[in-house]
Amino acid sequence: MGHTDKKLAVALIQADIEIGSPKANKTRLSEMMEQAVQGNPKPDLLVLPEMWNTGYALEQIHEIADPEGEDTRRFLSSFARMHGVMIVGGSAAVKKKGRIFNTMYAFDRSGRQIGEYSKLHLFRLMDEEKHLTAGDEPVKLDLEGFAAGASICYDIRFPELARSLALGGAKMLIVPAEWPHPRLHHWRTLLTARAIENQMYVIACNRVGSSRGTDFFGHSLIIDPWGEIVAEGGETEEIVTGVISPELVDEVRGRIPVFADRRPEVYSDKK
Repeated sequence: MGHTDKKLAVALIQADIEIGSPKANKTRLSEMMEQAVQGNPKPDLLVLPEMWNTGYALEQIHEIADPEGEDTRRFLSSFARMHGVMIVGGSAAVKKKGRIFNTMYAFDRSGRQIGEYSKLHLFRLMDEEKHLTAGDEPVKLDLEGFAAGASICYDIRFPELARSLALGGAKMLIVPAEWPHPRLHHWRTLLTARAIENQMYVIACNRVGSSRGTDFFGHSLIIDPWGEIVAEGGETEEIVTGVISPELVDEVRGRIPVFADRRPEVYSDKK
């Protein structure tokens, strides 16, 4: 599995996250990941939720963020190598040179790091911009020949990012999130729109549970390039699985030539 002419089995780790408790969260994620790799078919790719190490404990984030992402990378790399799976490690609170980033790390089956992405758009409604530093460049991951664009939670409200990744060759968009009630309709609609308009898979892993008065609804999603839902989680902890095919992306893009029919000279942002 995993080559461009074959299908890819995906497992989304829809976990609850204990705010401010990296050790407890790593233990819980590890348990669910172990459960996921026992699945049939065994997943080729695991995807984790956003900020799984700390949750949104922003007022203490400087004390508990992972220095240089070392512990996060060691944990994910070791698991990927031990079980022979690719991992897009959701995102973690990472401290680099005194600043805190909301950062995704990706690993191949041998445990080699194949990508790193820090969230570009910070969410003011949760005070991210007061505590975190935004990333400054889009990132594509090569998942055994299946190009994937990186996006984290609030990023999906910015269609320019997904479109630029698709124009750069991405055939899927991977979205770890902590997306709360009451915005379930926005979550499902925005993700489906990103899939349809870019004729790409969208693989979105959201957390569940409650944190300081905010409820998170799960509903992790795998959406195909037609906008059809391949798999969707409920509102409690679970592993959401589905199988995706790169060939379907090529077929859809061949049927409706959206990219060939673009006229960016007419509507591009000139500001």
